[in-house]
Formats: sequence, structure tokens, C-alpha cells
Amino acid sequence: MDSSTITYVLLTFFVAAFLKGITGLGFSTICLPILSILIDLKIAIPLVIVPSLSSNILVMIQAGRFQEALQRFWPLYISAIPGLILGVSVLSSVKSSWSRAVLGAILFVFALWSWRTQALALSKATERWWSGPVGLITGVVNGITGSQVMPVLPFLLALQLHKDLFVQAINLSFTLSSLVMLVLLSRVGLLSWSTLSLAAAGILPVALGIFLGGKWRQRLPDEAFRKVVLVFLLVLGLSLMIRV
Repeated sequence: MDSSTITYVLLTFFVAAFLKGITGLGFSTICLPILSILIDLKIAIPLVIVPSLSSNILVMIQAGRFQEALQRFWPLYISAIPGLILGVSVLSSVKSSWSRAVLGAILFVFALWSWRTQALALSKATERWWSGPVGLITGVVNGITGSQVMPVLPFLLALQLHKDLFVQAINLSFTLSSLVMLVLLSRVGLLSWSTLSLAAAGILPVALGIFLGGKWRQRLPDEAFRKVVLVFLLVLGLSLMIRV
């Protein structure tokens, strides 16, 4: 990459982290559509893994309840692995434009879901039945698009978990998926040392963005700004689908 592209990547990391700090939306979900405007999605997906991992681990340390989340949701996490394998194999064999379109559709659905005000509620029995399929589908979507939020996010929200348990459960899903993705992407030749070096350099702007975003979150009307960001995600999702 030339210097202007590297600058664009690092700036995108900062912007995505800043918006995550304000709204709580996933780093990869915001970052990947912006990156894919200028660079190939097959390059963008490996780039976001290391910065995303660093932010997830920090959040997991703060949230606590690690053992409780792992014991309760291990079927969800395990079932994501075959989905990731399938998704990455599809990513390595399809055109980036189609992968970008799938990402746009996922982003659009995610933004619409986040706009909802009426929460769904699932029972314990329903949770046991759906953990496996939700994990598998999440893995497939993650492998193809790099986005880790659908359908695991609405599934966990519908369980009406304690705030700390929800944060730990969703970030544990993100972290385990990212670690598996690192291995899979390297095996199919989509991960290089130069990519890892640039991704590692992105940890600093990510940390700065999350810190500043958290400060702004305390000053701005949260709900109004959250809806502005969701409109931004809806527009990005549509633009990615149109660009097929």
C-alpha cells in the first residue's frame, strides 16, 4: 500500500473506534464498509482483526463474568467454528464484489434491527435449541464478510441478559471468532506479515478513538447520536449492495 492508503486505513480505524466508543456498535461492522470503499474486502477483513481483538479483550476484562458466559454459551461458540471454515472458504473463492454485497445486506439488517425499540424475549428452552444454529450462521456470515454481529447480537439481546453478562458473552464470541479467523485467513493466503504490521499499528488509533468516543458519549444525547450513526450504517449498507 502507498502512504495515502495507509493513512486512510489508520484514519478509518480511528473513526470506527470513535463511533464504537460513542454508540457501542461493533468495530468491524463500522470499519469494514469504510475500508472497502478504497481497498479490496479480502485485504480489509484481515486488517481489522488485530485492532478488533485488542478492543474486545479490554472490554472483556472490564465486564467480568467470563466463566459464567463460557459455561452458558459454549455451544454457541463451538458451532461457529465450522461456520467460519465454510465462510472463509467461500470468501477465498468468490468475487470481492459479492462478498461486499453480502456485507452491505448484513449491515443494513443490523442497522434496522438496532433501530427497533420493542425487544424480543426468548426462553431458556428456546436458547438451548437455537444456540447451535445461531453460532453456525454467525460463523458463515463472519467468514464471508468479516462482520461478527449477525445473528448472534439479536439472539443475545433477546435473552435479556444482565448488562455485564451480555457484554462478556458477545465479546467472547467476537474474540474467539477473530482468533479462528486469523488461522483460517493465513491458511488460505489472505494474511501476510505486512497486513499484520499495519493492523498492529492500528491499535494506537483504535485506543485513542475509543477513549475520545467515551468522552463524547458523556456529553452528547446518546439516543439522537445513535440514530445518526444507524442512518450512516444504513446508507453504507445500501451503497455496498448497489456497487455489486
